[in-house]
Amino acid sequence: MTALAATPSAAPAPAAAPATSPSSEPLSQLFDRALRASRDGRFGDALPLWDQVIARAPEDAAAWSNRGNVRLALGDPQAAIADQGRAMELDPASADPHLNRGTAEESLGLWQAAAADYRWILERDAQAGRPPDASALYNLGNVQGSLGDWQAARSSFAAAAEARPGFAMARSSAALAAFQLGELEEAERQLRNLIRRYPLFADARAGLTALLWRRAAGGEAESHWAAASGLDPRYRQPEWLLESRRWPPEPVRALEDFLALASR
Repeated sequence: MTALAATPSAAPAPAAAPATSPSSEPLSQLFDRALRASRDGRFGDALPLWDQVIARAPEDAAAWSNRGNVRLALGDPQAAIADQGRAMELDPASADPHLNRGTAEESLGLWQAAAADYRWILERDAQAGRPPDASALYNLGNVQGSLGDWQAARSSFAAAAEARPGFAMARSSAALAAFQLGELEEAERQLRNLIRRYPLFADARAGLTALLWRRAAGGEAESHWAAASGLDPRYRQPEWLLESRRWPPEPVRALEDFLALASR
């Protein structure tokens, strides 16, 4: 997603700005307030603000797309899909509504529909002679992994990393896909390279923990796990790994085995 890359903050939400009459507040100011609330993770505040923007500017495609993102964050993917569809009608050339609708479709398990949205973006870029969109490639890789095609997923993750230098999560996902495919040496090489470049990257540390445990290198696995679990305790949760982070099943099983024995 574009406008709502962040998840709701765990910190107390900042106080909302005093309400201004929708009839008197400049539209640009209202739009900015809605966008700021969205980016701050104050989705309950953002939704009525986007409602006001759309009421005053019903042809604003960005407003519809941003409201769709908020509706998805509030747990209404069907309404999010409808809003993204309206944004596409108003701005047929924009990639953002396709990317955002794909995310909503993924939340419903509509894998083929989501893949079609991501491929629309990639085909548009190819026809225009532009580099491929890294987010569309990465999301497509997640869909392919959800469908069990880890070879295709690995290719998409690698292409996303190439399209956006510094896209560490794409590189980590490509390494984990290699792990799933049984290419343990290559997966280890990629994860170690990531850790050298990003020492505080929990995903690579946790992935290497699982891989080293699978390769019977328990001592080093424990050292990487101490770092990973301190950086992000969610890596202790198999459900989060599979459903939110979208790890392949084989690395998840290896990490579960490690944690089961390490806790004894």
